[in-house]
Amino acid sequence: MTILVAYVPRPEGQAALDKGLEIAKRRQERLVVVNASPGGRQEDPSRADVADVERVEPLLAASGLDTEFKQFVRGKDAVTEIDQMAKALGVSVLIIGLRKRSAVGKLILGSVAQDLLMTVDCPVLAVKAA
Repeated sequence: MTILVAYVPRPEGQAALDKGLEIAKRRQERLVVVNASPGGRQEDPSRADVADVERVEPLLAASGLDTEFKQFVRGKDAVTEIDQMAKALGVSVLIIGLRKRSAVGKLILGSVAQDLLMTVDCPVLAVKAA
């Protein structure tokens, strides 16, 4: 089986990555880390830049696990990309990071985490940053 981590370059993304590494080691499962962004002209804070990727890939390599880092910037929203990947890989669990937001903030801006919880068919583990 495969564990899928939805990674964003923020503390909640690092928390999801850390938990994914921990669970994958314990279960001896493959770990796939995905960073998805629609791209476009605007700067997207959820998109991992070169420095983020260069920091994450050595962590994965040093884990001793079967790991892969994927980044998608091809016009689809993150929820669609992650849902499609979860289905294609038949993941055992999707791990996402949560950040604290007010109810109004969620209403106005939406929540990728909430959309993932409502969309994907596999079990989802939501972790908070320290």
